[in-house]
Amino acid sequence: MLETPITEAKNSFTALVHQVEGGEVVHLTRHGRPVAVILSEAEYQELCEHAAPRGDLLDFVQRWRGALPGDWQGLSDAEIDALRDRSPGRDFAWEA
Repeated sequence: MLETPITEAKNSFTALVHQVEGGEVVHLTRHGRPVAVILSEAEYQELCEHAAPRGDLLDFVQRWRGALPGDWQGLSDAEIDALRDRSPGRDFAWEA
């Protein structure tokens, strides 16, 4: 893993891309803190293939439950509803 400040990365971008093509992952920093990563297209595609599905959570849960074996005895909707925490939660206010 290579770490480089953004200010230096802009001056040596071509060299960094060659390193990434060679399998190196480059972490870009600002004031010593990581802010971005440069990785190869192949590594990016692999991450995209294994990324969690996006979209509606309920839709995802229904697809996940549908993919379980038919004899799987999970919690019914009524059992899940009975386990829900019905406390009012914490107070919250947007800061102006």
